[in-house]
Amino acid sequence: MTWRAEIEEIHRRRKLAEACGGAEAVAKHHAAGKLTVRERIEALLDKATFREVGKLAGRASYDKAGDLVGFEPASYVMGIGKIDGRPVAVGGEDYTIRAGTGFGSDRRKGGQGGFIEDLAHEYRIPLVNLIDGTGGTVNTAKRKGYTVVPGYGQDGCERSADLLGIVPVVSAVMGTTAGGPSMRAILSHWSIMVKGTGQIFAAGPPVVERAFGQKLSKDELGGTRVAVDTAGTIDNVAEDESDCLCQIRRFLSYMPQNVWELPPEVRSDDPANRCEDKLADIVPRSGRQAYNMKHLVEMIVDHGSLFEIQPTFGRALITALARLDGRVVGIIANNPMFGGIMDYKAARKQTHFAELCDMFNIPLVFFADIPGLMVGVESESEAILREGVRARFLGFQMSVPVFTVIVRKCYGVAGGGVIDRRGLNFKIAWPSGNWGSLPVEGGVKAAYRRDIESAANPEQREREIEEELRQLASPFRTAEAFAIEDLIDPRETRPYLCQFMEALQPRLRTQLGPKCKTGVRP
Repeated sequence: MTWRAEIEEIHRRRKLAEACGGAEAVAKHHAAGKLTVRERIEALLDKATFREVGKLAGRASYDKAGDLVGFEPASYVMGIGKIDGRPVAVGGEDYTIRAGTGFGSDRRKGGQGGFIEDLAHEYRIPLVNLIDGTGGTVNTAKRKGYTVVPGYGQDGCERSADLLGIVPVVSAVMGTTAGGPSMRAILSHWSIMVKGTGQIFAAGPPVVERAFGQKLSKDELGGTRVAVDTAGTIDNVAEDESDCLCQIRRFLSYMPQNVWELPPEVRSDDPANRCEDKLADIVPRSGRQAYNMKHLVEMIVDHGSLFEIQPTFGRALITALARLDGRVVGIIANNPMFGGIMDYKAARKQTHFAELCDMFNIPLVFFADIPGLMVGVESESEAILREGVRARFLGFQMSVPVFTVIVRKCYGVAGGGVIDRRGLNFKIAWPSGNWGSLPVEGGVKAAYRRDIESAANPEQREREIEEELRQLASPFRTAEAFAIEDLIDPRETRPYLCQFMEALQPRLRTQLGPKCKTGVRP
């Protein structure tokens, strides 16, 4: 007497599950330029590391003898595997099975709540959501016989919220996403959308047309131009699914497994004492002339290590993960190619990224060239003061070390947001740096109006005052007063930062664990 028959039945049912929604549904899915969820998981993880959980879950039908005659797999695939040798939890909807909608079990495999989120929480490992589902439908009422209150049942978003304070959570929008799945895409530390095949919205085109009479395509309503470039709902764009999965792997390479660990160090072949001669000339003498801040940063961090977050949203600011001598850092740099001034999008971007770095014990390096907050009726209507002060408020709560490199301008409320007031208040500057409450140009007329208006030659008097203030604004004078901690040769920036990055590691090891935040954001 053996159990071989039952064992063979297990393997038979596994093969049925691997068929997804059947050959016809899979072919249609491929024709739309999309991989199945199983293909996505295999491409994402290290080879042969996926261990699926719940593969036999689904809807089965039996004949009178109790033999299986039909099987529809659950429309969610999940389990554990490895990325770069480190364990992760991963799951996603199978769109080839009823567009990825739930199969009606009391316990969810994943999606909104469910086993995979519990597993990531209990094991303290990162979670990757491969989202390709449209959430609930009105058909639920017909199937249940009654309508349900949003958030009912055993599984909600409580665990999703808990995870954001414990482990890295990544969401990839790989198809048309609405309702609950769209909410889950946002409940993540970093999100990405596949161009062309990914869309996200609160409700799809049919609902919008019924409500407002406006006929839109899925891309017009929630494609990458809207969701990523304009709204910043999703962080990054992928050219295709392969690029999407590669970017997920890269993002996680900068992240610790959880808040009780430090980000992984890698051995760097880029010398810590490298000095780039081009840095001596990259900043123009004219404050009105732009330069390539991204290129500047790339010359300082480890070669090839810069991974930009939200590159197409709030473009007056660059936020990126990078490495200095193999150690992970967060980069926040004003971008003069797009004015460098802080508008409401740049302020939101800075706040979110700084909080991400603080959560996972990633030191921050600011490269400041910030003329101030955006002004004008439109900017005030977009609540620039609230967003700018909110960025400052988050800075007051930071627990990770912060370095400030003043490359050129650093003025006003926005300029104060790049300074580590909570910690060491460590600022270094290049000789091109200039700072204050307001730039000399423009500020003179406001501060010395009576003096200028009463002069025999007002224009000449204005120029005289400006020249006097420019001399006082010399970075050398600030360095003499130790009001700036160091004035350095720009070519020394990399070795300077690398040495302090090594020195602060003991500090980081003493502050591991969840971060307690107090107060209410303004």
